[in-house]
Amino acid sequence: MAIKTVLVVDDSKTETMYLTEILVNSGYVVCSAENAEQAFASLKASHPDLILMDVVLPGRNGFQLTRAVSRSPEYAHIPIIICSSKSLETDRIWGIRQGAADYLTKPVSPALLLARIKSLDGG
Repeated sequence: MAIKTVLVVDDSKTETMYLTEILVNSGYVVCSAENAEQAFASLKASHPDLILMDVVLPGRNGFQLTRAVSRSPEYAHIPIIICSSKSLETDRIWGIRQGAADYLTKPVSPALLLARIKSLDGG
């Protein structure tokens, strides 16, 4: 599956701008959401090929949202990379158990992020 469109789910405008700049400069189309409701609206409207998910979100957190997306028949095919400031190994394991394909700790290195996306893209 070719990854072309990425949904960034993060309530920090600064972090969203940072990730968007990395992705756009690498040729990806980016859409964003600040919470679970916006994320589901964007999933329906944008049909992203990948989701970058923060954990600390207002309302439903990123772990809960990852679980909901990854267990939804409509969206389960979309890989999720959690990008979080929560850096404990237990957080990483929990994120993967919720359905995330990968877990990166903020601040996310552009090179590492792009390498992880490329690995999900079959290359």
